[in-house]
Amino acid sequence: MKLRQKILSLAAVTVTATAIAVLPMTTSSAAAACYPAWSASQVYVGGGQSSYQGVNYQAKWWTQNENPATHSGQWDVWANQGACGGGTTPTTPPPTGPTNPPPGGKMAAAPYVYPGWGNPPAPSTITGQGVRAFTVAFVLANGCNPVWDGEGGLTGGVHESWINQAKAAGASIVPSIGGWQGNKLGPNCATPEALAGAYQKVINTFNLKAIDIDIENYDEFENYTVADRIVSALGIIKRNNPGVTTILTFGTTTTGPNVHGIRLINQARALNANVDIFTIMPFDFGGGADMYTSTRNAAEGLKNQLKSTFGWNDQTAYAHMGISGMNGLSDQQEVTTPETWTRIRDYARNSGLARFTFWAVNRDRGCAGGGVVSTCSGIAQSDWEFSRISAGF
Repeated sequence: MKLRQKILSLAAVTVTATAIAVLPMTTSSAAAACYPAWSASQVYVGGGQSSYQGVNYQAKWWTQNENPATHSGQWDVWANQGACGGGTTPTTPPPTGPTNPPPGGKMAAAPYVYPGWGNPPAPSTITGQGVRAFTVAFVLANGCNPVWDGEGGLTGGVHESWINQAKAAGASIVPSIGGWQGNKLGPNCATPEALAGAYQKVINTFNLKAIDIDIENYDEFENYTVADRIVSALGIIKRNNPGVTTILTFGTTTTGPNVHGIRLINQARALNANVDIFTIMPFDFGGGADMYTSTRNAAEGLKNQLKSTFGWNDQTAYAHMGISGMNGLSDQQEVTTPETWTRIRDYARNSGLARFTFWAVNRDRGCAGGGVVSTCSGIAQSDWEFSRISAGF
């Protein structure tokens, strides 16, 4: 996250279930025949069909354990197809291959927090806005040993204390490993195996279900030797921890990944890394006045690249995507208002994206004209407004 360059001097920075698509099928019965009964444990992708209490439903995007009867509104996952009853239930699936969504499915919105900087709020303050997860920044390196930024290890400091409070408030934790600056694990660990070992220490220390690798700048994102080492290490992590969601977060242009991002995605496939979620950071990219359109265009560019690289359809590509925005004023004077963030959230939710986050809850306070600072957004807003909006993802 580039913000730290402006406001910090210290260094800062599946089990994967094979989801069989239950898609529209050919039947010999009348249109009113009931689809297969909805199951809370079944994974459905876009176009997937189910019936519940005499009504047929069709999924708009990837879903699991979302009851059609209570999730079939205009902006929700299921589309009501009308009453059903009798006839032959279709049983033969079409010749479409399985998809592999993240092991945990769509993640709860997980805004960034930096416990060691910028007057971080108490975790319970943000969980009180409906937030159920946090992305905690940043894991850096002491040699090839993971340490929290500004601390000598993973435990015993302000980060561990904040994490414990967050867990007590009912929130889950995703560590962000890397970032824009600082001494990072990618360049310091000599081999993919050593780097995976460092990631594993973080996973084991906090009993994690997901890790986020924030790959930026010339030392990781633009250094192809290091970038390949990171991707290969994530492949090792996925093989050893199939139930852990792996996330790659990187910058973008207003039309999608740049040449470095495209190569990163292609290498994730070539190296069999089985990365679960590719998350773009649509800010500090010259987005201009219309941050909704710029963000949406960037995300659509990512979707198209994932389709090209992996051969996925739209729904599957969206299910492997995330957006990591910046609330309020960015370093490049781009402005994301609460209204704009709501539109971005709705786009992400309605498209079926897997991850949604912003930088950072430390800044989720109003200060119109405050500039790019560590403790507020630089715009007029209610305190914790971006957190409340994100919780609706």
